[in-house]
Amino acid sequence: MINAIKKLCAPHGTSRSLRERLILAASLILISSSAQATEPQHALSLYGDIKYAADFTHFDYVNPDAPKGGAVKFQAIGTYDSLNPHIIKGNAASGIDALTNPTLMAQSYDEPFTMYGYVAQSVERADDGLSVSFNIRPEAQWNDGQTLSAEDIVWTFNTLVKDGTPFYRAYYSDVKSVTAETEKRVTFTFTHAENRELPLIIGQMPILPKHYWNGKDFAQSTLEPPVNAGPYTITDVQPGRSIEYTRKKDWWGNTLAINKGRYNFDKITYIYFRDPNVALEAFFAGEYDLQQENIAKLWNAAYNVPPVKDGRIIKQEIDNTRPAGMQAFIYNIRRPVFVDPKVREALAYAFDFEWENKQFAYGSYVRTRSYFENSELASSGLPTARELEILEPYRDQLPEEIFTKEYNPPKTNGSGNNRSNLKIASDILDQAGYKVGADGIRVSPETGKPLEFEFTDANPAFERWILPFIQNLKKIGVKATFRVVDEAQYINRMQTFDFDMTTMVYAQSDSPGNEQREYWLSEKADINGSRNYIGIKNIVVDSLVEQLIKAQTRDELVAHCRALDRVLQWNHYVIPNWYYNKWRLAWWSKLDHPENLSGTTPAILDTWWIKQ
Repeated sequence: MINAIKKLCAPHGTSRSLRERLILAASLILISSSAQATEPQHALSLYGDIKYAADFTHFDYVNPDAPKGGAVKFQAIGTYDSLNPHIIKGNAASGIDALTNPTLMAQSYDEPFTMYGYVAQSVERADDGLSVSFNIRPEAQWNDGQTLSAEDIVWTFNTLVKDGTPFYRAYYSDVKSVTAETEKRVTFTFTHAENRELPLIIGQMPILPKHYWNGKDFAQSTLEPPVNAGPYTITDVQPGRSIEYTRKKDWWGNTLAINKGRYNFDKITYIYFRDPNVALEAFFAGEYDLQQENIAKLWNAAYNVPPVKDGRIIKQEIDNTRPAGMQAFIYNIRRPVFVDPKVREALAYAFDFEWENKQFAYGSYVRTRSYFENSELASSGLPTARELEILEPYRDQLPEEIFTKEYNPPKTNGSGNNRSNLKIASDILDQAGYKVGADGIRVSPETGKPLEFEFTDANPAFERWILPFIQNLKKIGVKATFRVVDEAQYINRMQTFDFDMTTMVYAQSDSPGNEQREYWLSEKADINGSRNYIGIKNIVVDSLVEQLIKAQTRDELVAHCRALDRVLQWNHYVIPNWYYNKWRLAWWSKLDHPENLSGTTPAILDTWWIKQ
């Protein structure tokens, strides 16, 4: 090719002008580049096949003929004071990201991890894995009429990494640069080719309008409805009371196959309640239309009301197949009281899950034991040969139990007599040197300070689970108290790690990846707003997370998740809680949903509709 270009540009006995020769040379360069580039694709998949072909008409879990129209109301607990969900400051309004901010690609709900073109008409992943390019739909535009361009995407990425929550810096840390090649084509280049997930998670990035934010401080919370390019606009803002979204009937994305049968409500309103019990009574009174119940006691005892009995409210449990992740009482190991792993191990023996499950949840919950619960990613038994290969280089830095025992949280017979486990807890603390003082409270052998802490939560429903735990802790010489704070204060305290112990859910997908950095990496432990709430600083965990992200096959991903799982388990960072593999849903009968709901999400917001 180089020789051919030289011949074209060199003087020879023809009448061809220099300009003509240069044009021909440039054409050859473009032809060569196109031949080496990957073909544009309508979708990307992390591993395996893509379910829906380029000419698909709609997803299987929607009703393509769902009627449009009507108004629906949902509830939210707490309050909001911001319409910018991408920064640390403020508490963002419910629904704002999902309803107003489009993404380059959209994830299907019935595949492990496959993304289909949304704002991007097509995508091209380089053969060497070092870049991905997105070709933007010509019809994509903002709701003020301006065209959505590659410059918007470049600006969004740079702004989120610079001024957004710390999550974005971790999530996109392997992106080297982003360039607007033309008005409708943007290319992301990567620092290495081993992060297979990266092109897909770039596709999940919300897209924001550069022209709207010009001259504004993105890092400050705001209650001004921003310009957007999603299916809904914000039409009414009542901070602390409600927020209303209205469907754009002439939205540019209406005809896309990924949106067929979706976004059916004309108006969506979130009504805010300070107390979940008050909210439930409001639901029964018809003030909002759907309740997703997370409290087993209420589900079994509180729904015996006339609208449920006479069929105006439909009450149903729907099976799901989504990974449960880890719900747990988490330690803030920045606190001196929880620095010693032996203390963390001992305290877990004071939580009598089996008895509390019978008392408060009708025995319906299953105990969580893995950070990747309810999926093939969860570790079990002893490490496999491949897991041992991954873990062996770190053996002298890991608890020996990782190689010799299966992790399981302490178990009781459910009778309420927890003496044997409390004896184990006392023995662990005795051996670690925590002696009982004159006031009955143990003291640290290192600092001489009492073994005491505060349990903080925003949900008063957890109190009945915590108080028996606190009583058991008292029996082993540990003083604990429980404090309920309002939602805004709780969020602020979590963002600044101002707590001793709390309840936390670490959600997991079927294909974990870059988000694991935000959960566990040492560098995130001291960054306010990060999701390393526990404060983990463990070089083995750091290494395992990076290896997990670089896994090149599904089998390798599974092995690395299981290895990481074992290390997290045996460091006793949490006291595992429970999970339930069903959705508990109650809705007023004016609502309807597709026959084939996805097993990973009921997709209420975007696939349900109002009966005509």
